[in-house]
Formats: sequence, structure tokens, C-alpha cells
Amino acid sequence: MEKNLLRYIWNHTRPQQIWVLIVVLVSMIPYFLSLDLPKQIINGPIQGAGFETPNATQPFMEFDIGLPLLGSIYTFEGFQLGRMQTLIALSGGFLSLVIINNFFKYYINTYKGRLGERLLRRIRFELFDRVLRFPPRRIKNIHGAEIASMIKDEVEPFGGFTGDAFVQPAMLGGQAVAAMLFILLQSFWLGLVAAVMVLVQVIIIPRMRRRLIELGRQRQITARHLAGKVGEVVEGIGTIHAYDTSNYERADVANRLGQIFKIRYDIYQWKFLVKFLNNFLAQLTPFFFYLIGGYFALRGSLDVGQLVAVINAYKDLPSPLKELIDWDQARQDVQVKYEQVRDYFEFDDLIDPATHAIASVGQPYSGEQLAAINLVIEDEGGVRVLNGASIRLARGESVAMADNIGRGAEALAEAFGRQVWPTSGKIFLGDHDILELPESIAGRRVSYVSADTYFFHGSLKDNLLYGLKHAPVEPAQYEGDAANQRRWEIREAQMASNPDFDVRASWVDHRTTSISDNGDKSDIKNSLLAALDKVQLTDDILQFALHSTLDAQSNPQLVADVVAMRHALHNEIRSTGRSGLIVPFEPQVYNKEATVGENLLFGKTLQPLDKTSALLDSDHFYTALAKVGLLRAFVDTGLTIAGNMVEIFSGLPPDHPFFNQVPFLTADDIVYYQQVLQKLGTRRSHALSAEEERAVVRLTLEYIEPRYRLGVLHDDLREKIVGAREIFFAELPAHLRGLIEHYDPDGYMSYATLQENILFGKIANRNADAPSEIRNIAARVSRERGFYHQLLRVGLEFDIGAGGRRLTLVQRQKLNLARALIRRSDFYIFNKPLPGQERRLQEEIVNDVLTYLRQQENNPTIVWVLSNISLSKLFERVVMFDNGEIVEDGLYETLREESGIFKALVA
Repeated sequence: MEKNLLRYIWNHTRPQQIWVLIVVLVSMIPYFLSLDLPKQIINGPIQGAGFETPNATQPFMEFDIGLPLLGSIYTFEGFQLGRMQTLIALSGGFLSLVIINNFFKYYINTYKGRLGERLLRRIRFELFDRVLRFPPRRIKNIHGAEIASMIKDEVEPFGGFTGDAFVQPAMLGGQAVAAMLFILLQSFWLGLVAAVMVLVQVIIIPRMRRRLIELGRQRQITARHLAGKVGEVVEGIGTIHAYDTSNYERADVANRLGQIFKIRYDIYQWKFLVKFLNNFLAQLTPFFFYLIGGYFALRGSLDVGQLVAVINAYKDLPSPLKELIDWDQARQDVQVKYEQVRDYFEFDDLIDPATHAIASVGQPYSGEQLAAINLVIEDEGGVRVLNGASIRLARGESVAMADNIGRGAEALAEAFGRQVWPTSGKIFLGDHDILELPESIAGRRVSYVSADTYFFHGSLKDNLLYGLKHAPVEPAQYEGDAANQRRWEIREAQMASNPDFDVRASWVDHRTTSISDNGDKSDIKNSLLAALDKVQLTDDILQFALHSTLDAQSNPQLVADVVAMRHALHNEIRSTGRSGLIVPFEPQVYNKEATVGENLLFGKTLQPLDKTSALLDSDHFYTALAKVGLLRAFVDTGLTIAGNMVEIFSGLPPDHPFFNQVPFLTADDIVYYQQVLQKLGTRRSHALSAEEERAVVRLTLEYIEPRYRLGVLHDDLREKIVGAREIFFAELPAHLRGLIEHYDPDGYMSYATLQENILFGKIANRNADAPSEIRNIAARVSRERGFYHQLLRVGLEFDIGAGGRRLTLVQRQKLNLARALIRRSDFYIFNKPLPGQERRLQEEIVNDVLTYLRQQENNPTIVWVLSNISLSKLFERVVMFDNGEIVEDGLYETLREESGIFKALVA
């Protein structure tokens, strides 16, 4: 990157800067004329110079065009106007010049703004591009938050300064020179006074502002470090809470904020001192004008019109002069910031841009092997983790690598995946150094997976298909205004030297999927489903789908299929004689497996019926209960439930497993209800306060007789609840009715999950095998109806959160592995992708992955760094490392029979 910001700006915006400078130069003509017109108006029509007689006239707009040596070419004598007409004409001319000058300002400022935004876009993209080209050692030493802060915030002033870099000094300097020249033409002495005051401002103010620039640099650095610290806290929030270090982090951040406060306070003090001095000098000059100019006017050597014109001209002088000084400060400020940003992003060993050249089709390469020759790798502390390793991996091999002591196998796998650069030695992909190959070869021929998982914010599907997004495959289609907008985007991207790739195009390349039978988009689906099955992630995705909700209006076909699946499942359960597995919702029947609240509302609520529910928090709810005659019955039932629960749970510790059986009760609730019961004693329930009464009613609403078996729900109360459903609902105000969605056998419930919509009932509690039986029947029916793949599609749209945080560790590791299996590569490098998982799961996944990849038509090489050495039996070849050196390399059966480290470990 260019060291000097002004030179950087000039190199990238030269044609535009020249054009706007020409416009500025032209704008000086009407600006100078606007300074002279007030004098003509005062001396001419107002004071009467040239209009001594009543009928006197003066020429207006006369001019003469001539050339040197040739003399006058064309003369226009102007219009002869009287005194009033001249006043009107000159005033109109002054107004016209004001409009013209403001038009020039408008055009120049908007042009500068667009110019600045283009360069800001250019430099932001250039910095982001450099991040992608950082060497691995640099990536490990930076904070993502600091990088983001620099690209987003610290370069922001460059855009504003770009338009002013050359135009501002030219325009402001031109205005200042024009004003000074005009003052000198009116009075030499007044011009001399103005010049002296200007020199004082130009010399003193910039010197004082150097301190401001240094303080600004310190503020920028401390703010950047604060951003990095906040980013660290967000990433490590779990560790902070686990080790109770939140107050230490508060102290650290408070200290950093204190440093920033001190710097900013110093800036304010120095800034307003400079401003005070600048304003004082600006106001001192008019004092001299009034004094000296008035003296000359009294002596008759300066007329009043000239004095007014001088004062008016000087009134316009401080503004451009101050802005010119501000421009110089801004120039120094942004130069310091630019140098800091440049130093952060400037390296001699940045990845060559040609390595990242876009290629829609993977380029061929010669050779059929992946080899390391005399490879030496050092960690960040300079310690050798791999020492002189040489190994050749032929196509079609399955190789297990493991460490006895050290991490040589991991380091070699990282080098194969280009996650680290060797200190010495080389890695060859075919006949070429892998670090010199473009990523369109190395990044597609070699797939690397490690225990370090990272996913981008988006859906499961987006992250699974991420490895197939190499280049636009099919352009997006645009029509009308959208097409015009796209053409504008392309033009602006090119003007800012950004790539004009369309992110809305189709980037997923079905030609590079692991399963490639048809050569069409169905290969993506087949590869995706196969990869999910091999890593045992399919059931998790189905659960994501079943526990998600759908907007009925956004996908009407899927909604209809859910209702059809509901009917098919219930018909299948009835036909197999297992009707008791699910208790369906029926309008005139009390569902014994549902809560009292669900039976009363006969619908799904937007919020759960707990303490935070807007429905239960409303007075209207309890008024409606009283009107249908259920309030007193619910209070009495709730008191009975409370008595039983207090008797069962009283005295138990809060972590007692009994509390898991009653999810709506906590140890604090038991204490509360115990106090309520003690307060009542033998008195009737109407002695309860409103708050206590509602707490007791909530107990009744959460009660399920077959689950808790307290015998408090009798048939007459059940019948009364069913009979009161419609009246109770009608008694609620509209805003509360909107929180309830009634059960409809033929309708979809937007407030319910897919699983709740499909079941449309409650699973019988008395049958322990009911959940698994229903799951098996539902799986069979869904596959027969083709609904299984629809559920998978819904599950694949699950938002995994930032960095995949909504997934468990096991799910993230499986997803990371599946992402690599979807794409077809010649070499798969698996660097302990499933650490910490139990042995059976690891063995099943490793075996399934090996079987799957061995069936690929391109006969790929599989390298797996094992965290469990016993799994090496699944591989043909085993490579053992000890203290960073290869100590054993051979067939599994051979090494198992020979004496050595491997035999000792697997024994």
C-alpha cells in the first residue's frame, strides 16, 4: 500500500480530482464578482455616484473583448439604466451570483461526497482482501474485533477527506486569496493588517494543533484495544462465568474506559483552547478595520463603500481560512491513522493475489500424490513440532496418523490443509508446491477438517454447502428497475476497483459434489443427505424441524402436507390397533393427558401459560373465569394441589430429583404455597389476596391428572370445563383472544411446533414405550408419503446462530465433518475431527465415512489423525509420530506384528 495518503488518493482518483479542480477554478469568477458588487451598489445607486442629475443613466453589463496585439475585437456598450433601475439590476445580479455560487458549492460537495465514498469503498475492500491474504502466523496473532473496528470505523475519515484532499485547499485557498486580493485593491493598509493577522493564524494555530493530533492517535489506539477486549469477552463469556472473573473483566474495561476518558478530556481542553485563540484573532481583525478604516474614511482617503466592501470581504475570509487550517489538521490526522492502519495490514509475505483468482471450473494439475519433503514446522514459540518429516500419500490410500508424544501428526495435517506454513521443506500436490498453487486447485483438491469448528451465521444448509461456493455458476435474473439497479451496482463496483461478482447469483456448484451421477442439481441433495447420514446428524436435523414453527402464509403447500401427515399418522395408529398411544384433541371431550389450562382454552397459546404469560397476567382472564363459574372451583382445586405438593416436597433440597417431575414448581414456590396455607389455616379460600388467588389458580391450570395422580379432578369439573370453553373465550377481550389459536383437526396451528401439529394430541403417559412407538410409526409414514424429505428441508433451514452457538459441541463437530464430505476432493485430511467423543460413536462415524469415500469414483486419499489409536484397524496404512518425527510407517497388519510404539499402544 502507498505510504502517503494524499498520494494514495491522487493515484486512484486523479481524473476526478482534476475535473473538480477545474470546476473550483471556474467557481472563483462568480465568487470574486460577488465581493465587488456590494461596493458598486453602495457607491453607485445608493450614494448616487454617476447619478448627479435626475435623468442620469449608467451603462449596465458593458464589456469589451480584446486580444494582445490585435486590440479590441468586440465591444458591448451595455444597457443604459437610471438610478432605481441600476439598483434593481445590481441587486438582481448579486442575487444571481449568490445562486450561482451556491450551485457551484452544491455540485462540488456532492461530487466530493461520491468521490470520497468510492475511495472509502475501495480501501475497505483492499483491507478486507488483505485479511484474506494474511499468512497463517499473522491470523493467529490478531483480534477479529480489532480488524473489524479498523475496517469499519478507523478508515471512515478517509472517505470524508478524499473529496477534500485537493479540492478543499484549492477552493478555500482560492476564496481566501480572492478576498485578500480584493481587500488590497481597496486599501493597501487594510490589506496589510489582514495579511498580518492571517499569517499569525496560519503559523500559530497549526502548531498548537499538533498536540491534538497526537492525542487523537492515542485515542484511536486505546479505542481499538477496547474493541479487541470487548470481542474477547463476548467470545469467552462462558469461561468468564465458569471461573467467576466477571468483576475482573469489569475492572479491566473500566480501566480502559478511564484511559480513553483522560485522553478525550485532554483533547477537549486543548481543542477549545485552540478554538478560543482562533476566534480571538478572528475578532481582533475587525477591530483594526473599524479603527484604521474609519481613520482613513474620515481623512477622505477611503470612501464608505470601499470600507463596507472590505469589511464584507473580510467577513468571508475567516471562514475559508479557518476551514483551511482545519483541513491541514484533518490531513495530518488522517495521515497518522492511515499509517497505523497500513502498518497493521502491510506484510512482505502476503498471499499472492493470483492464488485467489476466481475460477468457475477446477483447474487440472499434474501428478497423483500429496507429499511432504523434509518438512520442518515450528509453533509460535519457535519450538519444533515437526522435524524433517518426509511422506508420500498416493491416490486411493487410507492412512491413519497418530502421535505417541508431541503433536507431529497434527502439525503435518495442518500443513497439508495449508493452516500453517512450514519453516523449511515443502509440500507437493502433484508436481507443484502446494503454497504456489491457486486455491482453485489446492482448495478444491484437498479438503481439511479439524476439531476447530467455525460456522458463519445462517442456516444449517448454508453452512453445509459453504464448501461448494467457489464462483458464480448461474447468473441471477433481473428485469426492469432491478436490472437498472444491477447495472448501477456493477458500474460503481468497477469505479471503486471492487469485484463485480453478484452475491445473489447461484454460487453452489453441483458439479463438485461428492455424489455426481446425473450432473444436475439433484447431486447436491443426494450428497447432502448422504453426508448427514454418515456423520449421524440426520436425526438432529429432524428434531430441529419438529421443534420449529412455520408461518402458515409463507409456505401453504408445506402447511397442507403437515395436516395431511397428521391424518395419515392417526389413521395408521388406529389401523394398527394402537389408538391408545395418542389422546387427540376433540372439541367436546376433555383431554386427560393435557393440562387444565389447555383443556379450558382448547388451543395453543402464543406464550406458555406460566408466570410471565400476558394471558394469566390480565385481570380479564380471571373475570372471565368467574363469569363461567370456574374461578372458585379452580381456587379450591389449586389449594388442594398446593396442600399435596407442600406435603410431598416440603423440606426437600432445591436440587432434589423430585422437582424434575413437576416442572412448574420450584423450591421457592413450595415455600410460598406453604406460607399461603399457613395463613389460611381453617378459613375459607375467599380469605386469599388477589395475588395469592391467582398463584393458586395457576397451579390448577398446570395440573394433569394421569401424570400427578392427586385425584383432584372429578368428572363433573371436567364436564364443566369442556362446557365453558366457548363462553369463556367469548368473554375475553379481542387482544387476549388473539393470543389463543384454537385446535382444529383440519387446520394448521401457527403457534405450535411441527411436532405438535402432526401429533395433534398428547402422548399417553401410562405407556412408557409410547414415544418410541409413535416415532417409529411416524418415520415409516413420513417416508412412505415423501414427507421425510420435507422435514429435512425445514430442519436444514434451522438458524445455527453466530459461530454455530445454537448447536452442541457434538453437533458442530458432525456438521464440520459433513461439510467436507459433501464436496468431491482428491485428498481428505481429517485432523482429529471428533475429539472427546465416546469410542463407539467415533468408530461408527469413521467406518461409515471411510466406506462412503472409498465408493467415490475419483478414488480419493483419506488421511485421518486419530485421537483413539484403536481405530487404526479401519485403515490400510498407519504412520506413527514421536516427538515430531516419523518413527513408524507401514501397513496396519505389519506394524501390529512388529515390536514398536504402535504395537505397544494398540496392545
